[in-house]
Amino acid sequence: MIQDGFMYIAALVFIAAVLVNLPKIFKGPKAKVFFNFAPPIVLIYLGLMIFCTVRLWDLEATADAYSAMKNPLLYAMLFIMLLRCDLKKIIKLGPKMLIGFFAATISIGVGFVLSYAVFHGALGEGAWKALGALCGSWMGGGGNMLAIQAALHVDEATMAYALVMDSICATLYVMFLLWAIGNADKFNKWTKADTHLIDEVGAALEEEAKANTNPLTWQNIAILLGSGLLVSAVSQELGTMINVYLPFFDKATWTVLIVTVAGVVMALTPFGKLKGTEEISNVLLYIVVALIASRADLASMGNAPMWLLSGLFILVFHVVIMVILAKLLKMDIFTCCVASLANIGGTATAPVLAGTYSSALVPVGIIMALLGYVVGTGGGLIVAQLMSLFG
Repeated sequence: MIQDGFMYIAALVFIAAVLVNLPKIFKGPKAKVFFNFAPPIVLIYLGLMIFCTVRLWDLEATADAYSAMKNPLLYAMLFIMLLRCDLKKIIKLGPKMLIGFFAATISIGVGFVLSYAVFHGALGEGAWKALGALCGSWMGGGGNMLAIQAALHVDEATMAYALVMDSICATLYVMFLLWAIGNADKFNKWTKADTHLIDEVGAALEEEAKANTNPLTWQNIAILLGSGLLVSAVSQELGTMINVYLPFFDKATWTVLIVTVAGVVMALTPFGKLKGTEEISNVLLYIVVALIASRADLASMGNAPMWLLSGLFILVFHVVIMVILAKLLKMDIFTCCVASLANIGGTATAPVLAGTYSSALVPVGIIMALLGYVVGTGGGLIVAQLMSLFG
């Protein structure tokens, strides 16, 4: 059993690195099917939870190392991730794409509130906090989920239910959307959608991406990582100071809001164009997810089926609302599916789904997913507060 804090952190990073590289090691049709169903981030969730359950490390002895690393790395990750979100590009998507995105965001939020109203008695005390964190993920991405967990002080045992619910329900939903977008002609004919604007925007974005030939250098990695850690440290200090004078948010929430504003503003500058933001933010994301999962004991998860049922309720409600809006607003299946997965799956899966429709539209999937990082944290916190009204 690992008791040394540094050994614990080193083991988590190494295990996460191995799991992330599995799709490159194991190839072939069967491996591709497996990793489509269980991508590396899902394997990290489950793998680290299993190692925690079998007590590969001492939870009490490694608690200080966990506390010292998780939030600082989380805030650095969130800042670097937001550097990829150029709001000027998002505006180019046009009103219908943005309507589709925010319709997906709002219907997911309402779905969480309704689901909690129905199932809260069976989910356990304080479940609204973990569901609020998961709602942040389903509106944006893993970074938003982790940010809300820190802001609401969600304990790891309760968060484990949300992680399993996220892994299983979201994975099944991706499979459903991949099937649905394969029926684009039938759906678009049914909704009487006009797709020429989407095709034009996708082509323009593809040309812009080709024009960006800036290399990825170690100097870029150094400045991005250094700035992310500095913003994390300064934001935590500012969050603590602001909380003293404006206590209606706690210091963790203020820290998250400061980091978000800093990331969005810097994304509009040349600093946001540096190569390496995706690579570094992904590394930090997997490390933080590994840290979170390393504190979740599967032996205490006897109530998981009710959480999964709650998750399926949310997704079914969301799909019904999106289909109704698609018919009323004449939205095409690309807008509906990618807007939905940009919320629920984020940058890991939305571009893949966009690419199955047209390779030229992969950048659109990326940009829509990045918009989720802007709204996910605030949206998840609002939904969490609404769910708290049910007790």
